[in-house]
Amino acid sequence: MRAFVALLRKELRSYFGSPLVYLVAAAFLAYTGYYFHSDLIYFLTFGFGVNIMENFWQLLFMDVRLVLIFAVPLLTMRLFAEERRLGTLELLLTYPLRDGAIVAAKLGACLVVIGALLAATLVYPAWVYHLQPFPLRPLAAAYAGLLLLAAACAAYGVFVSSLTDSQVLAAFLTSMPLLLLWLLSWNEAAVGLSTLPLLRAISLFNHFQPFAVGIVDLRDVFYFVYATALFVWATLRVLEARQWRAGR
Repeated sequence: MRAFVALLRKELRSYFGSPLVYLVAAAFLAYTGYYFHSDLIYFLTFGFGVNIMENFWQLLFMDVRLVLIFAVPLLTMRLFAEERRLGTLELLLTYPLRDGAIVAAKLGACLVVIGALLAATLVYPAWVYHLQPFPLRPLAAAYAGLLLLAAACAAYGVFVSSLTDSQVLAAFLTSMPLLLLWLLSWNEAAVGLSTLPLLRAISLFNHFQPFAVGIVDLRDVFYFVYATALFVWATLRVLEARQWRAGR
């Protein structure tokens, strides 16, 4: 446990010692701030008889999710790709740590950074609540959905980063499939009836949308937890294969 904590601290120092995380944070907050302002103005102007706050939070969290999908690959691309490029991955794998602890430390550090980014967005609902109180349970459900989505996306990003020594390639191969998984079921009219259930089952949009409206469904929680665990398992298999080849 002590070695794991030391590696986690090392990863956090690497994050916060690099200008990349501050650039990502600045862009993330700039885009989420823009969406908050534009969505709020839209619903105040055209909301009229509908439940303005409920629909506003749903649209805002859908927009925040889009920014998150593009921010996560920039945070995960270096985790293993940089180690491979510098030739330090083999040294890291010789540490008195299990592969699972190494993956957990890297993924955990990434989630700490993502959690800090999401925590910074709490200023938006706090400001609205100060002006007009609203139910907090739907807001809590939406943030829980964002955290689960971020964990699944980050786990996939860590897996992709373990496959290549190019950070640019890792970022591209993380962001594009995640965007595809989000768009899979958007145009349901263009999909056959036999294929639609499958697309809905693997679509990020279908599993995140209930959280955005304040509904926590155990099936959606399971989807994100399972996806996170699956990509962590896949990353461990990649590391095991690399050790096996190095030992030949």
